[in-house]
Amino acid sequence: MQATKVEYLNPEGTCPRQGLYSHVGKVGSGPLALIGGQLAVDAGGNIVGIYDFDAQFAQVFENLGTMLKGLGATFDDVAKFTTYLVESHDVEKFTRARAALFPRLFANDSYPPNTLLVVDCLVKEEFLIEVEAAVRV
Repeated sequence: MQATKVEYLNPEGTCPRQGLYSHVGKVGSGPLALIGGQLAVDAGGNIVGIYDFDAQFAQVFENLGTMLKGLGATFDDVAKFTTYLVESHDVEKFTRARAALFPRLFANDSYPPNTLLVVDCLVKEEFLIEVEAAVRV
């Protein structure tokens, strides 16, 4: 029996990685891809919205959209999100921002599950939010 290979991808147009990792892991020819946590980094590798939650939220979801496009998918193909926040007081901002954005991203009013965690810090102090996704491709 031949082992299934894991393919690591960095779709065209995605922002530069912030370390030694790939943006996406895909197991064999199966229908699932795992998008690593996206941060508020623009195409030039610059941090967007330093200490500005709303600006970072927008950039993170823009980056997720770029990842999805590079995989030939859309937000309707997202099976699950995992969200990391560094400030518990940003939970309300996160909820409000999702309520404003998600109706534009998803074809109907049904949204993927989301696990929300408040953590001590992310890879750089300036980051306030990180979101990863499991996606049908």
